[in-house]
Amino acid sequence: MKKKIAIIMGGYSSEYEISLKSGNVVYQYLDSQKFEVYRIHIFQNKWVYLDINDEEHAINKADFSVHIGTRKIQFDCVFNAIHGSPGEDGFMQAYFELLNIPQTSCNYYQAALTFNKRDLLSVLRPYGIRSAASYYLNLGDAINEDEIIEKVGLPCFVKANKAGSSFGITKVYKKSELKTAIGRAYQEDDEIIIEAFLDGIEVSVGVLKYKGETKVLPITEIVTENDFFDYEAKYEGKSKEITPARISNKQKIKVTKIAKRAYDILKMTGYSRSEFIFVNDEPYMLEMNTTPGLTEQSILPQQAAVAGISLKELFESAIEEALNKKS
Repeated sequence: MKKKIAIIMGGYSSEYEISLKSGNVVYQYLDSQKFEVYRIHIFQNKWVYLDINDEEHAINKADFSVHIGTRKIQFDCVFNAIHGSPGEDGFMQAYFELLNIPQTSCNYYQAALTFNKRDLLSVLRPYGIRSAASYYLNLGDAINEDEIIEKVGLPCFVKANKAGSSFGITKVYKKSELKTAIGRAYQEDDEIIIEAFLDGIEVSVGVLKYKGETKVLPITEIVTENDFFDYEAKYEGKSKEITPARISNKQKIKVTKIAKRAYDILKMTGYSRSEFIFVNDEPYMLEMNTTPGLTEQSILPQQAAVAGISLKELFESAIEEALNKKS
């Protein structure tokens, strides 16, 4: 009998449109001969199943089921394609854990931890994983511009602590620009991380569970036309993503080892994509994404393709891993 797979997409954050694209790519590539696949839109005001005619059927949140006519559908596995809240910050993971429904991303604690840039980097730092000098602010804190500049220097990056796709991020060159950048970041989150600028090669490293093993995918080099790898660069063609990255063998060995170590330290499962910048051949971690983009143009699928893994294989493996984790 075919497994019933719910692909959750959308979400509550600024990343919802990107998530819808990812979810629809997963829907397109999953084998209908193996699975009954259902598109589930998760929004603040509604959770609905979209049928082939794009008609909406309400999801029963009590057990994550849906009625189609007289038939009640309950799912064997959930494919998580939500970027940002509530799919990348632990809420959906905890919900499915309570319902005992397998899902493809990491567990709720790991999701919450990795979604919080400040906490992630603080946890990994004692293990020797380097990160930029940083300064933290919470909404309502006094803003001492001189203290910030003394700690991180100029230029620096002002980032929303819990946001993705470069929403709420500004590169600041002058003291006079700090308060505007901080205000922009607060539009995305009530916590901020301000980081020193690291001048070097930026790379993205995909790590995942694939056929029962932890696998590091070929590394991607990020070359942006913009001042940094912002939303335009990521999604509007203002960057080059070169896989495999044009880095030395020494750099490749180092960043591969560190990305895998971080994955293992955190007891991760599912997909991850970690960002690093090399400074004097040393990789400094910026962040880890646990529900990365899954369109044909996204970085993780590009890396999988270079590794000889098709999108069909990539997505089906995630479902198999989730089902095996439950059994």
